[in-house]
Amino acid sequence: MIVDSLKNAWNVADLRKKIGYTLLMFLIFRIGAHIPIPFVDHAVLKKMLGSGGMFDFMDTLSGGSFKNLTVFALSITPYVTASIILQLLTIVLPSLERLSKEGDYGRKKITQYTRYGTVGLGFIQAFGLTYGIRASLTIPSPGLRWPIYLLVAIVLTAGTSFLMWLGEAITEKGIGNGISLIIFAGIVSRIPGAIGYLWSLFSVHEINIFSIIGLFIIVAFITAGVIYVQEGQRRVSVQYAKRVVGRRVYGGQSSHIPLKVNQAGVIPVIFAISLLAFPQTIATWIPTSTFARFVTTWFSMNGSLTSIPYLLIYGLLIIFFTYFYTAVTFNPIDVADNLKKYGGFIPGLRPGRPTAEYLSKILSRITLAGGLFLALIAVLPTLVIGLTGLKNIYFGGTSLLIVVGVALETMKQIESQLMSRHYQGFMK
Repeated sequence: MIVDSLKNAWNVADLRKKIGYTLLMFLIFRIGAHIPIPFVDHAVLKKMLGSGGMFDFMDTLSGGSFKNLTVFALSITPYVTASIILQLLTIVLPSLERLSKEGDYGRKKITQYTRYGTVGLGFIQAFGLTYGIRASLTIPSPGLRWPIYLLVAIVLTAGTSFLMWLGEAITEKGIGNGISLIIFAGIVSRIPGAIGYLWSLFSVHEINIFSIIGLFIIVAFITAGVIYVQEGQRRVSVQYAKRVVGRRVYGGQSSHIPLKVNQAGVIPVIFAISLLAFPQTIATWIPTSTFARFVTTWFSMNGSLTSIPYLLIYGLLIIFFTYFYTAVTFNPIDVADNLKKYGGFIPGLRPGRPTAEYLSKILSRITLAGGLFLALIAVLPTLVIGLTGLKNIYFGGTSLLIVVGVALETMKQIESQLMSRHYQGFMK
């Protein structure tokens, strides 16, 4: 089905142009991911960042740019963070809420604020990273220390700004959501290297064939589970009352409200890992301190029993942020008011407050299932490391969640555009 859809899309000139443009942007992204930052001793940097935990996760999202400290080392995460903050502020600040309801003008202004926020957050994150890895920077003269710190931070910020433009260009002229596709491309680019590393371990007999087979079986089951949950939804039946306007009768049909099991997507995972990143980031600034040793022992996904506190906090934060972000993106009161406005009702319930309470109850139940699913997927890397003994490979359940989710959304967009063109041809 996927292959047939891609063949059909390639046969449509407009879609072929969009897919080609998207692939060209991917190529530019991968070229930029290999342009190194100046004044960096990569051997020292590799020892500082080590392996496992947050740094491997960030390296995966950036397509290997983070640990090599290329111009795209920060990836697109400052843009994602700025977007999340703007969404939250839209709920809190009445002025932004009014702006979001002003059509194209409001959306353009919010997008502009998001860009400003991306540059600001990107610079703060870039400078913090630069200061944290300052021991790996080769500084010709003590008087050039702070100018070099500033230069590296500016280059990293410029790389993030360019990726922001690249993502928006894909969204506008390509196919799919550009920001998500950049993260998707970064994760997928790591697959050949991971397979090669597995083969090298197998060839020197550090792992056996059963560990590899077990790993691929787990990946297959996770992929199937991600698809099942991402597509899972609870359909709440809605009936529309008949009403007469002039000589015409409107309403009387049945419909449904689709409530997705994973309404929040991968956002709760990003929230949780961003919050837990603070201790590890601070630990890199003071690597020989007691705090750094505590964080390394108890706040890292290293596959041992000492990972349990980190995993418990990680899972609980994911569940909390799943409820939080679902409440931000789906308002049962607004849905109930809209149903009442257009003459809709849920059978057996009165419009208004009873309908809102019923939707809230259902949403609370399925959100728990979605949050538990996200937490399980997020902690699977450590479980797999412990079961298979693959100590030096980062297996990311979160990465699979992002890859499969973005692939599904992109395929849906291709399908919808193919259908619209077929309908257009039929109408002609």
